[in-house]
Amino acid sequence: MTTHSNFYDETSDVELDLIEGDDSGDSLTGHDSELTTEGLDLEERQALRRVVGMSTELTDISEVEYRKLLLERVLLVGVWTEGSAEDAENSLAELKLLAETAGSEVLDGVIQRRKKPDPATFIGSGKVADLRDLVASLGADTVIADGELAPAQLRNLEDKLKVKVVDRTALILDIFAQHAKSKEGKAQVELAQLQYMKQRLRGWGGNLSRQAGGRVGAAGGGIGGRGPGETKIETDRRRINTKISKLRRELKDMKGTRSTMRQERRRHSIPSVAIAGYTNAGKSSLLNKITGAGVLVENALFATLDPTTRRTTTSDGRVYTFTDTVGFVRHLPHDIVEAFRSTLEEVADADLLLHVVDGSHPDPLAQIQAVREVLSEIGAADVQEIIVINKGDIADPMALAPILHRESRALVVSAHTGEGIDKLRSLVEASLPQPDIAVDLLLPYDRGDLVSRIHSEGSVDQLEHTADGTRLTARVHPDLAGDLTPYQVATAL
Repeated sequence: MTTHSNFYDETSDVELDLIEGDDSGDSLTGHDSELTTEGLDLEERQALRRVVGMSTELTDISEVEYRKLLLERVLLVGVWTEGSAEDAENSLAELKLLAETAGSEVLDGVIQRRKKPDPATFIGSGKVADLRDLVASLGADTVIADGELAPAQLRNLEDKLKVKVVDRTALILDIFAQHAKSKEGKAQVELAQLQYMKQRLRGWGGNLSRQAGGRVGAAGGGIGGRGPGETKIETDRRRINTKISKLRRELKDMKGTRSTMRQERRRHSIPSVAIAGYTNAGKSSLLNKITGAGVLVENALFATLDPTTRRTTTSDGRVYTFTDTVGFVRHLPHDIVEAFRSTLEEVADADLLLHVVDGSHPDPLAQIQAVREVLSEIGAADVQEIIVINKGDIADPMALAPILHRESRALVVSAHTGEGIDKLRSLVEASLPQPDIAVDLLLPYDRGDLVSRIHSEGSVDQLEHTADGTRLTARVHPDLAGDLTPYQVATAL
């Protein structure tokens, strides 16, 4: 993918005269870092060559709630409103990875510089025709916007470009739908998709505005609807609302099961560590390296949607859990965050958070900020955090220096080579909450079960086998201390 300072390459031999004050009021750029968002002076631009007959027309799709994203040959378009040119290019580069993860072939990418997106067409109205020419010349059948489009923007762009237009939110939802495997994950993604689509119901050629009556009833529109005057779009919206209610009930039941499992872990005072971070930062690889969990590892965005919890032990035998969670991304759709809230509660309820950062990314600090925004939204901002900079074997040390300087608890590791893993494991063990009740015990040899619980749930200071039984001093949690009361010799100091 390339971003161009004149909306296409400089080999175009036909000049386009852009008059200052044109209705676009802006420029299309990808490398002009000297301009700021406050200065929008137009420069000389080259015209776009148009290939006649290459435009792909939309097909009529009636069942909009089941509309699938068939992303094949796509053109990316972004609006640069703030920050540097490098920030804008990084954002479009991430959109490219998202599109490829969804199964698309990215043909090109363009950026327009504006103070804010155009409320009607996202890009300036004067540039929509240029964009349509570029779509035609490339043979693209889909345009993906690097932002969330309002229903009116989506409709206007599709009407003018005559190809499917997809925004960043719909693209992420489509990737989630491809990767969801569990029943809960599929229900969460479907809920987010329906909430998104409900606000964007529309049809082409008046398909969804017709009244549902007569033979339409055979397709579920007339009889069985609320009345003979109900339009197809109203029927679709009502059906979506019914499905949303059903999914919410199902997810509420699944949330109860997940909560029960968490409460069981709390009852046994098993510390929990959550692994969170930017998508494709290597969270699953890190979990595998530490625990040998055997979780799917794939070089793709959002490869992990269903949380995986694995037990492991500290060097002194104490049990704790690691939970791998869904990856975050800049501007993660709110509907996704809401739908996955029960899953993300694993992070909010954790005793320790491993915030994994892709050390090889061009802007790792921006990744950290994006993840922390989501953590704040789900109520996990106060969870004890360790910044784990992964992919240290291929990262530029100069790029990591600002993170190590700014973050007091940060270290560099490589899940690929094993570099820093032992140091990370030691830091995790030292950061886990410690049992706070000291006990001095003499346990009969037939109570080996209690000795085992003390090792797994508490911290053993001294252990000695005597003629009368196992003598040990340890620190344990309140529930276990209650079970040990009959065997307590004295309270340790």
